[in-house]
Amino acid sequence: MSYTFIKHANELLTVKGHSEAPAVKEQMNNLHIIEDGAVLIEDDTIIDVGTTDKLKRKYADILDDAIVVDASNKVVAPGLVDPHTHLVFAGSRENEYNMRLQGAKYMDIMAKGGGIHATTRATRQASAEQLYTESFPRLDSFLKHGVTTVEAKSGYGMDWDVERRQMEVAHQLNRDHVVDIVSTFMGAHVIPEEYKEKPDQFVDEVVNEMIPATAELGLAEFNDVFCERGVYTPAQSLRILEAGKKYGLIPKIHADEIEPYGGAEIAAEVDAVSADHLLKVSDRGLSMMAHKGVVAVLLPGTAFFLMTEAANGRKAIDAGVPVALSTDRNPGSSPSTSMPFMINLASLTMGMTPAEAIVAATINAAHAIKRADRIGSIEAGKKADLVIWDIPNHMQFTYLYGVNHTETVIKNGRKVVNKGVLV
Repeated sequence: MSYTFIKHANELLTVKGHSEAPAVKEQMNNLHIIEDGAVLIEDDTIIDVGTTDKLKRKYADILDDAIVVDASNKVVAPGLVDPHTHLVFAGSRENEYNMRLQGAKYMDIMAKGGGIHATTRATRQASAEQLYTESFPRLDSFLKHGVTTVEAKSGYGMDWDVERRQMEVAHQLNRDHVVDIVSTFMGAHVIPEEYKEKPDQFVDEVVNEMIPATAELGLAEFNDVFCERGVYTPAQSLRILEAGKKYGLIPKIHADEIEPYGGAEIAAEVDAVSADHLLKVSDRGLSMMAHKGVVAVLLPGTAFFLMTEAANGRKAIDAGVPVALSTDRNPGSSPSTSMPFMINLASLTMGMTPAEAIVAATINAAHAIKRADRIGSIEAGKKADLVIWDIPNHMQFTYLYGVNHTETVIKNGRKVVNKGVLV
């Protein structure tokens, strides 16, 4: 048994009180800050939170033998949670980045065999060892930016052997890396090129073969689909998500990114845990999501990188939708592992306050992957996943934009990043 005592935090952002349901509306503006805050950790679990003076007096007999972390003039926050990534893939697409800078559109590039199709070709050719080797450093980068849990989607195989390989690599990374990985099956990412003229036949394969096999092997917890014109229709998306539910896979959906296409409405209909992107979501879709408590996972880095208008975070919050943030780490539309930058962008491009953005990247992000009972806030009984930012208050987090303020990361009660360096 070992103890760690974090003391004298200038601001301790507990983000408490939302483990059972995500924060909404004005709740997202309350970080439940403790000044001169302290956290006592036993092994990998938080056992108490309060002011430094209170915890010193209460646990005087323990603290003599505890590892002490001094957070003076710093901010202590929950470990960041990234609920939407395409972590496991092969290859890179900087050539398309250059094309877009010269005016090419993302969907046009994909229609010509680039985009997701290019990564699919590279991923299909890659061994499990190559996928593992390319993905591991991405997790290192996430960790150095204060991220302690990520979701990882398949979807660059769209062929059962490759989809399985992606998910198996994600499971191996989860065993080997300190960052926790939550797995999502996304065989329905795009229509594979070989099924371009017979998309429903591929949907049959996803529904009748891939989803049952994923569930039988226990390779994923969630089931996702890209509902967009030219990709999967609302009817196809609904069929895929309902099929997943029959096998115990929780629905997620890429929705309303390019145009209002009914994805948010489908998310509400199937009781999805989240609907993601939502740049062009309808008012009706937001209303239905709010009613069902579907988390809106917004991806400001994707809009930024594609040079398009970001999702309206302010409108979603005011509509009563619980909002989360993510990097959408992928090789084509958001090659970033910086959740701090996503928090910056949420304030600068999506109308969210710094407090709302931090809530969206912690407890609400945890809800988007069904982990809010154990992570996303600093409360007794939760996992000791914390980050220490080298700034005196949370307002500086977005004010000093484009900077990684992460000094220390504590994962499962152990210091894994110290002064910005992996331990």
